[in-house]
Amino acid sequence: MDKDQRQTIYEIFDQESPIATEMRRLYSNIRHVDGRSPKRSFLITSADRGEGKSTVASYLALTVARFRGRKSLVVDADLRKPKLHEIFDVPKEPGLFECLNGEIDPLEAIKDTPIENLKIIPAGRRVKSPAHLFEGDIMTEIFEKIKFYYDIVIVDSAPIIPVSDPMLISSVIDGVVLVLLAGRTPRNVSIRARNILLDANANLLGVVVNNMSEVLPYYYDYRYYGYTEDDER
Repeated sequence: MDKDQRQTIYEIFDQESPIATEMRRLYSNIRHVDGRSPKRSFLITSADRGEGKSTVASYLALTVARFRGRKSLVVDADLRKPKLHEIFDVPKEPGLFECLNGEIDPLEAIKDTPIENLKIIPAGRRVKSPAHLFEGDIMTEIFEKIKFYYDIVIVDSAPIIPVSDPMLISSVIDGVVLVLLAGRTPRNVSIRARNILLDANANLLGVVVNNMSEVLPYYYDYRYYGYTEDDER
């Protein structure tokens, strides 16, 4: 299919579809999973590549903006292999890279979407080794600023096992959702990803087990996904 003939995510996303229902459940669960005050920022990551984290982040952002009426911002923090600019059909630059590099204010990087309550900060210029950009005070300042202006912030990050980027970003985000691909992600890899996040003191809210053939995610609190201390002994 030619690029011009491809359906956009706005056309594909059916508010009555099973995935929309699951996304509403996911948002409700992760927002109140620990019984504390409602969370406003979420980091979406995966154990490895190709598990559907960008799809989950995109649909979750659409759900929050459309069904909850929240002023929402989705941020592409996967500077190595960015995808959100393609999914939402917005220019890739300038974006988060230019913000982290001190070139522009984060509010200048925000792009509009056809959804009134949904904006996006794309990744910006692609960089092979961006970890150092997430280590300075500027990252904290960027996320504090965008959280001030938006009700909900959803961040799509790189996979947790290959690189350290998600661990660094998690320090300024309320909670993390780990996406795993049903039937493909080995149990030991899943546990490794979970442990990396917990060792970094990330607030792991739960796991989405993504069935890519059906594009239908299911939500589980990680405590009920077989991640127990007894299982690891």
